Amino acid sequence: MEILLSLASGFASAFDPINLVWGFIGCLLGTAIGVLPGIGPALTVALLLPITAKVDPTGALIMFGGIYYGAQFGGSTTSILLNTPGESSSMVTALEGNLMARNGRAGPALATAAIGSFVAGTIATLLLTLFAPIVATLALKFGPAEYFAILVLSFTTVSAVLGASMLRGFASLGIGLTIGLIGLDSTSGIARYTMGVPEMVDGIEVVLVAVGLFAVGEALYSLLYQKEEDAGRHRMTSLWMTRSDWKRSIPAWIRGTMIGFPFGSIPAGGAEIPTFLSYSAERKLSKYPEEFAASKGKGAIEGVAGPEAANNASATGSLVPLLTLGIPTSATAAILLAAFQNYNLQPGPMLFQTSGDLVWTLIASLYIGNLILLVLNLPLVGLWVKLLQIPRPYLNAGILVFATIGVYGMRHSSFDLMLMLLIGWIGVLMRRFDFPIAPVIVGMLLGPMAEKQLRNALSISQGDWTIFITQPISAAFLVLTLFVLLVPYVLHSRGIRLQEDD
Repeated sequence: MEILLSLASGFASAFDPINLVWGFIGCLLGTAIGVLPGIGPALTVALLLPITAKVDPTGALIMFGGIYYGAQFGGSTTSILLNTPGESSSMVTALEGNLMARNGRAGPALATAAIGSFVAGTIATLLLTLFAPIVATLALKFGPAEYFAILVLSFTTVSAVLGASMLRGFASLGIGLTIGLIGLDSTSGIARYTMGVPEMVDGIEVVLVAVGLFAVGEALYSLLYQKEEDAGRHRMTSLWMTRSDWKRSIPAWIRGTMIGFPFGSIPAGGAEIPTFLSYSAERKLSKYPEEFAASKGKGAIEGVAGPEAANNASATGSLVPLLTLGIPTSATAAILLAAFQNYNLQPGPMLFQTSGDLVWTLIASLYIGNLILLVLNLPLVGLWVKLLQIPRPYLNAGILVFATIGVYGMRHSSFDLMLMLLIGWIGVLMRRFDFPIAPVIVGMLLGPMAEKQLRNALSISQGDWTIFITQPISAAFLVLTLFVLLVPYVLHSRGIRLQEDD
């Protein structure tokens, strides 16, 4: 009852006209930057941090929250239409969403992404409201060994599921892990694999690799190997979701939410793991496996609905450790922590007591923000789809210009542009020989995190590797990993093929 009263008080404050304006500005900005590759919510919030000196904390934090969620909505748009993820967590959406767009179903793909984001965001906010302290308590039980086991499961799942063969999936993962090792060693501070190039000392930006592989690679591959008539994207077969689309999307939204929220609540960071796990689950559970990209299909709508829901639920879940423990689980959450501290507010167990009004207003604004984003995005579906009527050569040129501006804007480095072009050609080769692209990004994103957790776990155990099997949670995740590896082999031996080739 106390929670409901606090939430009601939060809604009363959130519906203040000034706070509503701040929320709308944040959602609009977030959607726009989600569309633009290379910018991202973390950079935007960081650039806007100086306003904390002039704007009251409630209004500023509501706007920052709107930017955070808006970016999750916006990132799906270019993923679906242009195969250009605006956010790293939108990469999975590009796999099926862009394939649907190519086959005249951009409208349903955009609609299920927008509605799924709204459903997941609302449910996850409700869970945040009711269970934040409980989830945070459970999250505290995870140590380095458990985190490492989760990451190993993620590597295995992604590599085994994405692509035509498990071997090619792991090969792509290896490329990503190698790229992730470039830069300064987190423990010793020594530069690794930089080949004496100063620009590589800080590592290679994830967004740069994502844009190079997805956007530039797609444009160059289309130029070299696809004829105009093959593009089929100019023929729109539908603009809105059919009854079948709804029937397939609703369970995927629920499953994606249930996967995304717990992962967001665990202080391990990032929405990439739950989005890939959600995609994996949808591909295994779907009654239409032949429609998925790995089966050379026309794009499966549940492959868009589930990951998008997981993405937004994870973003909401990340507020649990931030608000209750003071632990940021993403770059954007870290900047939000800085914003709190600028107002002399310290997120943690006491925040609900010391600044309860602000916290509950922020939580209430999340409900309102999700509704604002739905209203902003759904009417634009038809407008976005019209982008596909642009002739393919012009569209490819636009993608290349778009990608160049986004990447150059990150560090204003001509080296980054050359590297993006090189990675783009690698993307062309990977498409040409049917290697999945997504595991590269996963390896790059999560490889350094896995290395850090492995080192921490071995440091705690004084070099004893059995720590990963003596810890119950860690052991459970490793058993699940073996299950993911062995099940396809067993099924294949019985004549059931999960992949096109081995």
